[in-house]
Formats: sequence, C-alpha cells, structure tokens
Amino acid sequence: MSLYVYAITKTSHPLRLDGLKGVGEGASELRVVRGDSLCAVVSEAPADLSVARRNLEAHHTVQERLWSDGVSLPLGFGFVAQDDDAVRVVLEQGADQYTQRMAELADRVEFNVKGVQDEDALLRRIIEESDRIRELNEATREGGRPEERMELGQLVAQEVQAREEALATQVVTALRPLAQAESLSPSSEQYFVNASFLVDDESSDDFTEACGELAGQLPEGAELRLRGPLPPYSFA
Repeated sequence: MSLYVYAITKTSHPLRLDGLKGVGEGASELRVVRGDSLCAVVSEAPADLSVARRNLEAHHTVQERLWSDGVSLPLGFGFVAQDDDAVRVVLEQGADQYTQRMAELADRVEFNVKGVQDEDALLRRIIEESDRIRELNEATREGGRPEERMELGQLVAQEVQAREEALATQVVTALRPLAQAESLSPSSEQYFVNASFLVDDESSDDFTEACGELAGQLPEGAELRLRGPLPPYSFA
C-alpha cells in the first residue's frame, strides 16, 4: 500500500491528528510512521490523486495543525512513498539534515506576497507618460503604417516589462529587511511579483503592517495580496 506523506516531525511532537482527514475521495485516516528520532504523518495514498480543491485543503489543513503545535517539515503536495519501510529509510538517512532544518525553522512562519497589475490602468499610465508611445497610439487608431504598429507594440511591451520589474524590485527590497530568507518565483502574466518570505514569529505583525503600507504606495491598478502566516512550505 503506497502512502501519502504530509510532513516530517520529531517524535516528541504532540501529533494531534484528531478530527483531521487525509487526501482522496475516501478521506483516509491519518497515522504516524515512526523512526528513531523523527516520524512522518501519512495516510493511504489514493489511486487517482488529483490537484483538486478538496485534496489541497486537506493537505494544507494537516500541515497547519502540525505547525500550530510545534515545528515540522511540511512536504509539498503529492509526495508519495511506497510503504512504511520506505518512509523509515528516508527518516533515518536524512535525520541529521531534517533535524537541523527544523531547528532553523523553529519560531518562524512563511508569508506569501503576490502582486497583480490591472492591465488597462498600466497601459493608460504608459500612454500618458511616454510621448513617443502616445504619438504612435494616436497614429495607429485608424490603422497606421505597419512599421508604426510594430514599433508601438514593441515599445509598449518593453515598457510593461520594465515597470513590472521595477515594482517587483520595490516590493522585495522593502520587505527583505523584515525576513530571514526569501524564495522568489519567476514573474508571470498573472503576477508581477510572487515571493515567499520566512519571518520570525515576533516580526509577523511588523511584516503584515509593512505590506499594508507598501500596498498604499503602489501606483493605480497595482495590488498586493498577502497570505500568511503559513507553515514554511517554501523553506522546508
């Protein structure tokens, strides 16, 4: 029977799993595979595990309960092991590394910060602030020459990229002093910044407040979305 693995903890962890259900349609029961000094929280792995909302919520709920009771190493969604013996091998082989990492994560949490930009607001700003783009935009409203349309598209694309990169740098630079570590994901069409920060528990309120202040400094149409405090998924 293959096992779905949620997290690694010390054997001294309270392991308060009452009321929790695992991933999969049958919501399998959670249990513990124990090694010498570490243990893993597992459930029976469903045959057709999918990235469905119910499974993601079950995965995160287990990890959040464990983290609220003590330090653990939360594993990413979808980690499956062959059986109990395979889990014990991982616990024994990585015991020193896992123990050290848990010590580094103790009394710390993760915050995830995503930045979204309203495209229409950004394009309006670009046209208002760039003489050449405004000129080309007016020239191509009723068609324009092919070379003008090409130049307009290139200039707008360059300006969008430059402005979003500048916003991402502004956000990360402002929040970095309040964090012990950071994990940056590549920018995308959806988010101009997607960053996770490892923050001391005692600095959580300061970090949240700083995000609020920073959001108020962003230009029209730019928004920050904050999630946390969370178990330190990105740093385990």
